Amino acid sequence: MGATVLLVLALLAIAALKSSRDLEAARARERLLQTRIEATRAESERLSVRVERLRHDPGMLERLAREDLGMVRPGDVVVELPDAASPPSPRPPLPRGEQGAPAIIPEAGLAGPPAPPPAPAPAAAGPHVRG
Repeated sequence: MGATVLLVLALLAIAALKSSRDLEAARARERLLQTRIEATRAESERLSVRVERLRHDPGMLERLAREDLGMVRPGDVVVELPDAASPPSPRPPLPRGEQGAPAIIPEAGLAGPPAPPPAPAPAAAGPHVRG
């Protein structure tokens, strides 16, 4: 009878130890998830503030269009200087409206740079007859 009681107590101790470890792991996971939730809420709040500024602050919209999209106001003079520290990188394509015209952001009054002039037509090949 004493051996059975001892065996039952040993099994209860093992189960309690495992439960304690599982509980500690669950609490650690809860802390990690809580930290992620707080970081996500902070990022969401930051993005909400930025969206509101973009909706109501034309100056910020213009700055982003100029910096990120390379857009200019009609009549602006654009001077591009090569960066001596790094090789030139290709620019992303500018947004275009209908028929290749520069896209316009009405709130900021910005347009993309004008389209390059068309290439000259190649000369006709073959013999020329003089008359």
